[in-house]
Amino acid sequence: MRLYEENNTLVIANGVSKVVIEPWGVNSLRVRMTREAKMDANDWALEIPQPMLKAEIKFEMVDVTDPWYKGEEYAQYHQSATQASITNGNITAKVSHEGWISYYNEKGELLTEEYWRTRDRINRYCVPLRVEGRDLKPIKGSSDYVLTARFEAFDDEKIFGMGQYQEKHMNKKGAVLELAHRNSQASVPFMVSNRGYGFFWNNPAIGTATFGTNKTEWHAVSTKKMDYWITAGETPAQILEQYSAVTGRAPRMPEYGLGYWQCKLRYRNQDEILAVAREHKRRGLPMDAIVVDFFHWTRQGDFKFEPRDWPNPKAMVDELKSMGIETVVSVWPTIDERSENFGEMADKGYLVNADRGNPNHMTWMGNTIFYDATNPGAQKFVWDKCKENYYDLGIRCFWLDEAEPEYGPYDFDNYRYYAGPAQQCTNTYPVGYIKGFYDGLKAAGETEQLSLIRCAWAGSQKYGALTWSGDIYSSFRAMREQLQAGLNMGMAGIPWWTSDIGGFLGGNIQDKAFQELLVRWFAWGAFCPVFRMHGERSPWYEREEEFINGVRQLTSGQDNEVWSFGEENYKILTKYLFIRERLRPYIRECMDATSRTGEPVMRPMFFDFSLDETCWNVEDQYMFGPDLLVAPVMEAGATEREIYLPKGATWTDAYTKKVYEGGQKVTVPAPIDIIPVMIRDGKEYQIYE
Repeated sequence: MRLYEENNTLVIANGVSKVVIEPWGVNSLRVRMTREAKMDANDWALEIPQPMLKAEIKFEMVDVTDPWYKGEEYAQYHQSATQASITNGNITAKVSHEGWISYYNEKGELLTEEYWRTRDRINRYCVPLRVEGRDLKPIKGSSDYVLTARFEAFDDEKIFGMGQYQEKHMNKKGAVLELAHRNSQASVPFMVSNRGYGFFWNNPAIGTATFGTNKTEWHAVSTKKMDYWITAGETPAQILEQYSAVTGRAPRMPEYGLGYWQCKLRYRNQDEILAVAREHKRRGLPMDAIVVDFFHWTRQGDFKFEPRDWPNPKAMVDELKSMGIETVVSVWPTIDERSENFGEMADKGYLVNADRGNPNHMTWMGNTIFYDATNPGAQKFVWDKCKENYYDLGIRCFWLDEAEPEYGPYDFDNYRYYAGPAQQCTNTYPVGYIKGFYDGLKAAGETEQLSLIRCAWAGSQKYGALTWSGDIYSSFRAMREQLQAGLNMGMAGIPWWTSDIGGFLGGNIQDKAFQELLVRWFAWGAFCPVFRMHGERSPWYEREEEFINGVRQLTSGQDNEVWSFGEENYKILTKYLFIRERLRPYIRECMDATSRTGEPVMRPMFFDFSLDETCWNVEDQYMFGPDLLVAPVMEAGATEREIYLPKGATWTDAYTKKVYEGGQKVTVPAPIDIIPVMIRDGKEYQIYE
């Protein structure tokens, strides 16, 4: 094993294996490993050029004599060896004479270190298991590798981020997470540790991340190299600022993104969508965007309106604009074999390939294949069609659905992209999907880009990705799960996030239990980054099947407007429409801060109060920007809510106007029309009149 310096990097060479450690952004290091003659060139999410920062690299000789040799034997077995370190700002990587890597902050405190269970003659920790901290094992008969990277576990460690998973706990310590996208699951492999570091697994391969009590392990089933990035920071805010500097920050949120979005499954035609918008305005209610959902087309992959149901879409868009409402149009990446674009896309290699068997990926409402969003040519082809048939009509915001993509089944080993086998790169699919629209909108002269998209990976944020949490169920349990999902998306660097208010699947609008859920969720939605109503609203299949030129058309769910759930509920829902409007200047300030620093608008309590140990354990409330503490009511029948108030601040109940000192738990009233909100340090916000 050799340690040496090369072009501002520290190199660990051992036979055909080579590890390169280099400065990459402020207080940060990038670590790559290969067993090939040349390092794989893919930078994935670390594609943004970084300023050249001069690393401090040191070498020293150490005594590695085995401790049990005595007397005359000492001279025979006495040796010395080289160990090294590389420092970039506040982070230092130390490499032992046997190649083990450990990471320290500027105070000399251990952040994390590789997990090795082999012989170490310096630390005198000898375990003959022959388990190494990192290994690239060749897949026989190929140029690919199975990768595992192991790190020590720490009993006091808490782990946040990693994207969106449908589960109970925000703290991922103890979790095993699939590094793969599915409907309602978005794998964004960046974690923030309470030990003062952030870690990004810069690898879009299918795999797992295990945060066990015995070790932390990152695994990729097929890849070319190991590639990760690690940063040290005094606070979670500093860590996220450094991470977003190397992977990108969200652009400035368009003004229509700050208000209320109306959506349902689905407005079937032009008349329906205009009738809802007109009624909203007749009632004097605010609305910033309304969504033309899926199957407004004749066939998937046509990327245009069905003329029977949408005879004059430009007139529709123009009328909505005159009311101050942005039109949002759904785009699916599925290409029906009967689509007018299928033949050309297939001929040009713009469709995802199957290594074996039937090439169809989904058979819902037609036999379809996903277009290859990793192919720049396919990105441009889809954008050009959408520009011609949507953007040129005045539509500038797109809903990019099915972005995982939602394979049926998720047999990742069977799919192949322009960028390589799906097992190695499929998690970048949503990045390529949104990039095509971002680039197209920018080329068309748009200065503020936003696309609603059902999935994301690291770097999606810089293309204006507004993620939502997929086809979730209508229940209080699902609502609770969305809270931790949204907070962890923010901690993973994806700050624009929303969920389907009331849940997507189920939800009978006549059911009193569902109405209670909807009201509680709607109030919470007013304090999310984007405030958007949606849901299938059962039973949605009662209408008879419709066909156009032999192609089956999708029916619609029940009504989903604020006046659809009874007069008493209508009063509550409209109250929150106007609360959102009153908060608009504050939300704009929060969004602009997100664009500058990468900080999430919606963030865990510890983000703003990292010195308060209790805040690291609170998972059912959050900060909405720096001044508002929000505690959603997520239990049926609840009339009050316990809240923890962080130390170092005073807190005013927005509803009762009572003032509390921080550092205590309080129980506050939470009747059906109130979501508890606490205002920090005497700031003045008119939430409840």
